[in-house]
Amino acid sequence: MMQSKPQTLNRLGYALAMAIVLDCFALSDYSAAAERITVIRDGLRVELSYRDADTETLDLRLRVLRDGIVLLDADVPRGSLVHRPLANFIEGGLPVRDLNGDGEPEIVVDLYTGGAHCCTYSQIYSYNNAQSEYIALVHDWGSVGYNLRDLDGDGIAEFDSADDRFAYRFASFAGSSFPLQIWQLRAGAMVDVTRKFPAAIYSSAAQNWERYSSARSGGGEVKGALAAYLADKHSLNEGADGWQQVRAAYQKGDRAEFFAELNDFLRETGYTP
Repeated sequence: MMQSKPQTLNRLGYALAMAIVLDCFALSDYSAAAERITVIRDGLRVELSYRDADTETLDLRLRVLRDGIVLLDADVPRGSLVHRPLANFIEGGLPVRDLNGDGEPEIVVDLYTGGAHCCTYSQIYSYNNAQSEYIALVHDWGSVGYNLRDLDGDGIAEFDSADDRFAYRFASFAGSSFPLQIWQLRAGAMVDVTRKFPAAIYSSAAQNWERYSSARSGGGEVKGALAAYLADKHSLNEGADGWQQVRAAYQKGDRAEFFAELNDFLRETGYTP
């Protein structure tokens, strides 16, 4: 019943190599100079320019033209002191794609703030025809990043990611696991649409349970995988079954404290009412 897929949970190295699916660039004219990335797609010419220093990227600027007319020419806001475009690390890493079905391509600038397990975020630019200007929103991915995929075949891509709030929460980072989280861009906001994709959630739950089984047999940390598994089960509206399995699986002396803490956390993060 559960199908395997590349697991969002295992994207622990995402901070330097976010695996944005490359098919979204198949129709793009892509060229990159030492300090500029250019994408030509759907009538737009998008240029991301920057200047690399030893520990940061300076002068990060986005320029967008349609038919030679400049629609946007502005600095990309800094999210931290260390600030690098992930396009430095991924060939073609500047998605230009219609993400909300309005016929107008959005532009996604993926950025990295530095740190061993943190952090990635996206500046997503949408063109507002009424105001004739681009409006940007910021979405944080933490340490997990995302893949840009059309999961339901409707021609509109989803951001296939995971819930970074589970990092360090019940285990070390290496022992942490992450429940599936899928986002769509709608009306200028990012909306969590995970529960629309039960097959993907089943796959995530299965891999979280595998991670628990592997950690248990190897004497490793198991709480992180159990927590992520239970969150996935709640996303499937199978919370009661998930709790039964987790309670049977974890029999250590701190089980009452762990279960109480896990229950509170799932409520705080919206997995349970």
